[in-house]
Amino acid sequence: MPEPTSTTIILYDGVCGLCNRLVQFLLKRDPHDRFRFASLQSDFSTELLKRRGIDALDLDTVHVVVDYGKPGEKVLSRSDAIIHALSQIGGMWEIFRAGKVVPRPLRDSFYKLVATNRYRFFGKYDVCQMPEERFKHKFLG
Repeated sequence: MPEPTSTTIILYDGVCGLCNRLVQFLLKRDPHDRFRFASLQSDFSTELLKRRGIDALDLDTVHVVVDYGKPGEKVLSRSDAIIHALSQIGGMWEIFRAGKVVPRPLRDSFYKLVATNRYRFFGKYDVCQMPEERFKHKFLG
C-alpha cells in the first residue's frame, strides 16, 4: 500500500451516509491537498488504530490522525476530530476552533447522540462508497 503524502488522515465509517457527506464536504474544500481518507472498515485503518490501542470495530466515531508517521503523531476522536478537520479547511470554517471552549464531555455527548442515530437520519450504504476518479489518490486502503 502506498504511503500517504498528507500527514492528516480522516478515518470514517465507509457505509455511513453522514460520514460520506462529511468526506465529500472536506474533499471539495481541500484545495491545498491536506487530507487523506480511509474507511474504518479498511485494513489501513484497522492496523493504524490497533497500533494506537484504539478499537477499530467502534464505527461510532470519526478519527483524525494528525502528523501521521511523524514523532508527534496523534489520533483525535469524536468532537475533537470534527473540530480539527473543519478548522483545517480555512476561511470561515476556522470558527469551529471556538468549539473547543465547550467542555469535551458536553461536546462528545452531543456527538454520541448524533452518531447513535446517524444511520436512521442519514442512511447506510451496503458497501463503502467509491470516490470520484479525480479524488482516488486521496483514499487509502
